[in-house]
Amino acid sequence: MRTNHEIDYKIFGEEMQCVEIELDPQETVVAEAGAFMYKDQPIQMQTIFGDGSNSGGGGLMSKLLGAGKRLLIGESLFMTAFTHMGSGKARVAFASPYPGKIIPLDLQQLGGKVICQKDAFLCTAKGVSVGIEFQKKLGTGLFGGEGFIMEKLEGDGMAFVHAGGHIIERELAPGETLHIDTGCIVAYTKDVDFDIQMIGGIKNTIFGGEGVFFAVLRGPGKVWLQTLPISRLASRIYQYAPQTGGRKEEGSLLGGLGNLIDGDGF
Repeated sequence: MRTNHEIDYKIFGEEMQCVEIELDPQETVVAEAGAFMYKDQPIQMQTIFGDGSNSGGGGLMSKLLGAGKRLLIGESLFMTAFTHMGSGKARVAFASPYPGKIIPLDLQQLGGKVICQKDAFLCTAKGVSVGIEFQKKLGTGLFGGEGFIMEKLEGDGMAFVHAGGHIIERELAPGETLHIDTGCIVAYTKDVDFDIQMIGGIKNTIFGGEGVFFAVLRGPGKVWLQTLPISRLASRIYQYAPQTGGRKEEGSLLGGLGNLIDGDGF
């Protein structure tokens, strides 16, 4: 038995996807601000503090604290709840903000917790807690690409995250290790160990164009990877856009060294 609301869904599209959620009477889906696409008339919208899960208790201070934590991951204090107030079935849809894929996550089948990058969350069944996850290791927090704080989804309902490009799912066996560009991590289950490692080698570091560190994910657990991080896409667009100052010569040594740490290469 699920304690979170049960919702049905259908994902439309290939590269610019949206997810349509089907609600029964009194069922609710909670979405990130700005993700809404369309809804049937019986569904009512309500702006709420945090995620509406009451995971930290029902008091005003706990709600403010839960909502305030979202500021640490660059999200809004507010989310939007969509509740079916009529009879029969009603539908509401949410769209991804950039080209890529929407990933459905059944938290009941994934151990009740998934950790994801800060801007990945799209929407979820009411009752799922959308919180923050602190990196326990100093090096991972400083150089892991996502900083000390990531987003965590906890509960037993459906949640949806979005990512750029194509999505690769990997199931890691106990002790199995995967080396990944830090920006390509979308999400992983709670038992996966996340660390960082230096690429090593002077030539690799200076001329490899892949940054100084890569992420190390060690099983057991499931991980989701994206082929086109939005930061990489933005960097390429910026590189070819007309500029009045800064690093603008795409082939210059100075421009390459300036992009060394962030892995943008030459």
